[in-house]
Amino acid sequence: MQVQFTVNGRAARVDVPPNTLLVHALREHLLLTGTHVGCDTSQCGACTVIVNGRAVKSCAMLAVQAQGAEVQTIEGLAAPDGTMHPMQAAFKECHGLQCGFCTPGMVMSAVDLCKSHPHASEGEIRELLEGNICRCTGYQNIVRAVQVGQKAMASA
Repeated sequence: MQVQFTVNGRAARVDVPPNTLLVHALREHLLLTGTHVGCDTSQCGACTVIVNGRAVKSCAMLAVQAQGAEVQTIEGLAAPDGTMHPMQAAFKECHGLQCGFCTPGMVMSAVDLCKSHPHASEGEIRELLEGNICRCTGYQNIVRAVQVGQKAMASA
């Protein structure tokens, strides 16, 4: 099936079998490997991307469901000149990562979280990130990074 959508501001077209997951279309057909495959069961959140302005787990969405959609991956989050998005900068500043495997999905979820809940408390941030699993950290620095990113996004 031919699927046409916009990825990171650019028109994209992939020819995939109807059962192809969006995560595999992004990684294997468009070579956007920043979107990670962790569990393939929508439990870990490593595959989180933003589709039409909302965070979705791309391992739980068929590529054909993205027909005509606007998709943003971690590769499209930074500015064209390479300047990091405020949330990316916050994760770096606050050491919100260790091995980095969960980081792309965590950052994309955090961006959506801050857009939809711009004044989320620490407890709400923890609750709203529940669908993203990090196996390395105790989440303290991740939550702090989201708080710092939240403030930076609000002032941008």
